[in-house]
Amino acid sequence: MKITFAINYHTVWGQKLYVVGSISELGSWEVALAAEMNYVGNGNWQLDLDISSDVAEIDYQYFLNMNDRSVFEEWERKHHAVFDAGLSHYILNDSWQIRLDNMPFYSSAFTQSFFAHPDYIHSPGADSRKKIRLKVLAPRVGRNQTVAMTGNQHCLGNWEPESALLLNCTDFPEWQIDLDAESINFPLEFKFLIRDNDLNTSFSWEAGENRVLELSPVQEGEMVVVSGYIYRDNSALWRTTGTVIPVFSLRSEHSFGVGDLGDLQLMIDWAKSTGQHIIQVLPMNDTTATHTWHDSYPYRAISIYALHPMYVDLRKLGELKDESQRLYFTKKQQELNSKHSVDYEAVNKYKLAYSRAYFDQEGYKDLKSGRFEKFYSENASWLLPYAAYCYLRDKYATPDYNQWGQYAQYNENAIRQLIIGNKAVESEMHFIYFMQYILHFQFKEVSDYARQQGVVLKGDLPIGVNRHSVEAWMEPYYFNMDGQAGAPPDDFSAIGQNWMFPTYNWKRMQEDGFAWWKRRFKKLGDYFDCFRIDHILGFFRIWEIPTAYVQGLCGHFNPALPLTKEDIACYGFIFDENRFTIPRINRRHLGSIFGELADKVERAYLFQSSSEYLMLKPFCNTQQKIEQLFAEKSDDESTRIKQGLYEIANEVLFLRDSVEAYKFHPRISGSQSYLYQDLEQPQKEAFDRLYWDFFYHRHNAFWKDRAYERLTPLVNSTQMLICGEDLGMIPESVPEVMQKLQILSLEIERMPKTANRVFTDLSNLPYLSVCTTSTHDMSPVRSWWKEDKEKTQHYYNDILHRQGEAPDDCSSELAMQIVSNHLSSPSMLTIIPLQDWLAVEDTVKQDDIDAERINIPANPNHYWRYRMHITLEELMRSERLNDKIRSLISASERY
Repeated sequence: MKITFAINYHTVWGQKLYVVGSISELGSWEVALAAEMNYVGNGNWQLDLDISSDVAEIDYQYFLNMNDRSVFEEWERKHHAVFDAGLSHYILNDSWQIRLDNMPFYSSAFTQSFFAHPDYIHSPGADSRKKIRLKVLAPRVGRNQTVAMTGNQHCLGNWEPESALLLNCTDFPEWQIDLDAESINFPLEFKFLIRDNDLNTSFSWEAGENRVLELSPVQEGEMVVVSGYIYRDNSALWRTTGTVIPVFSLRSEHSFGVGDLGDLQLMIDWAKSTGQHIIQVLPMNDTTATHTWHDSYPYRAISIYALHPMYVDLRKLGELKDESQRLYFTKKQQELNSKHSVDYEAVNKYKLAYSRAYFDQEGYKDLKSGRFEKFYSENASWLLPYAAYCYLRDKYATPDYNQWGQYAQYNENAIRQLIIGNKAVESEMHFIYFMQYILHFQFKEVSDYARQQGVVLKGDLPIGVNRHSVEAWMEPYYFNMDGQAGAPPDDFSAIGQNWMFPTYNWKRMQEDGFAWWKRRFKKLGDYFDCFRIDHILGFFRIWEIPTAYVQGLCGHFNPALPLTKEDIACYGFIFDENRFTIPRINRRHLGSIFGELADKVERAYLFQSSSEYLMLKPFCNTQQKIEQLFAEKSDDESTRIKQGLYEIANEVLFLRDSVEAYKFHPRISGSQSYLYQDLEQPQKEAFDRLYWDFFYHRHNAFWKDRAYERLTPLVNSTQMLICGEDLGMIPESVPEVMQKLQILSLEIERMPKTANRVFTDLSNLPYLSVCTTSTHDMSPVRSWWKEDKEKTQHYYNDILHRQGEAPDDCSSELAMQIVSNHLSSPSMLTIIPLQDWLAVEDTVKQDDIDAERINIPANPNHYWRYRMHITLEELMRSERLNDKIRSLISASERY
């Protein structure tokens, strides 16, 4: 069988085109073995291959090569060719595939859920030895619709849409049709249209002029394949709606005190019944480091692959045969499920105990199954170190692997030796394997169910990992352990945030093509068709805090372009290295910080460094030392002194760079420091000039380049729809990069991204965005309403356009208007927190509005334990609420 590859691509001298693909003649995806094409003039390239007639199909891609180096590749989507029996020559007329301007519609959120189409063939095609196959990419085709074509030929219906030929869909969103070449008179004029399957008279034409195809005569036994057509869509903007809720916050009649994967399936049913098509959750990875409630923080995972055991659905796991055990756990389930919030420690203790009992009863049967063997072989690279980590964490009673003796550094051979001949270790490892096996298939079942219902599951990718995670133990070269990731001061926290994650060694990650991140994306894709990149700004630059600090104020951006002393002088600032880089406080400010405790603090914790200034004594001269000093003291006076000493430790105007010690970073929010207050006016003005240029101009192009380097290969590596959390101190280049890569931004009315605005203009949001009323880091709408009376009044009069004084409480009527305004925005996705959906109906909303808060970012030790106050079964029966939601969605003309 002969295959001719043909493509038009204009090159410059020295450039060559190659084809690489799934068969040996095309290198079996080895670029070095790819087949070189021949240039035949006028920008046309061609390659003829003779392959076995047994080959039924191939995948392939084109790439450009110059001086034996691949310099440009196509969009990640591969060309696919299927060969019919009986034909001897295939001519593949291709177009170079580039990223399109509607890439979200090619994501799995659309192709496997919103617009999912089963493989079906309307017509077997022309029964001819001379064929033409046309292919068109048309992703925005509803589940009950089909692409058709008509044109200036009798066989195409002579422009009558009712007689148009239906295209086959075997690789959605690509559609194709086979035509008998002998029945066509060239030039062929045609257009595509979309037709409703159940209404032959309901159709819509694609935009633009008629398409024209001119081909040389097709020979006997030949098929000419023409691909590269893209349906010219002129439909209105497609928008949909959903709910965001942590899985741990779900509550059903059968929950074990915490939401689980079975509850997530009930949530899917509710979403579908109310006309919603997306459910967003928080990270679901295992965070078990200490077996205490501190592990409730879902963004500090100990593994980027392992799921948290608390999400296992015990009902689907199986029933215990021992009656006394059944009664015992039934009682525990009832106790825990009656609690208003998640009792993290008890939930995990008893769910794990039940799982162990079931494992002892039935688990080893599963471990002997072919399905488990396949699961283990596909996941062993992370499953073995994860199980070893869990065992050693509990054996040594610490997640700090530096304290694990001979196992402080990961060594696979040492781990395998640990297991051999030790039944206790082997049993524990097998139990951990079993739990991940069960969780994986339970989650896959829920994920598949969501797709069947047309509901997209949207995951959450944390920007960091636990400092003492499996990955930091196993792959330490990917991390900078001498820094802590966090966020600079913003609306969430005036002193910044310290997440305590290690920062990334991006240089090392780039050396292997960001394989670590691609593996994370791939694992996330096992369960989700859409995901949110937490703190996407971290791909531009991360806020890195020295390990000596507890708070986030004295961090600096990494990567960055720090200043030399000469640079600082250019702004007119007189730089005194000791004065401005070592914490100190003028005695006259002590009263403002400590009040009546000032003298006591000075005697105990400070020493005089000059006539006016005091410094922290050596035993408390860092925030880490201060934290340890007050670790066992929680009374009001101790807390006040500790916070004041933290404040003094922040009293610098510049931070020395950790790599280039002769360079410096101006301290964020430096103008709010006491040191700044002590400056003469010319010094203040010089610092302000330096500060403004450093934080808002100096790095724009630099950070944009870093973001493209990191995000471009990652975006191209996944089929999921990507959203980014781009809140906070946003570099100027962020919108440009996200728009070019078609990553959906996050838009919140009360966190405007435009300067000098109090509220975001919802009517002007970008289409490629996610609009929401609040996030897990913010107070829900009803709580926010009561936080700032002046701002609420402004919102009431100028945004909601209501007269008079704003009421003290956000009524269900007001909540409906707020939600309606968000639904009416141009954003592709409007995703409302469950708490804000409930606010629109008095009969279901929670009385205690403060109990609806999920997280307080300013508190690094916040207990994540919010649970919905009604069950999912009750939610399904709440017709007054559900009717309102359906009505709101319908009125907004969202899908």
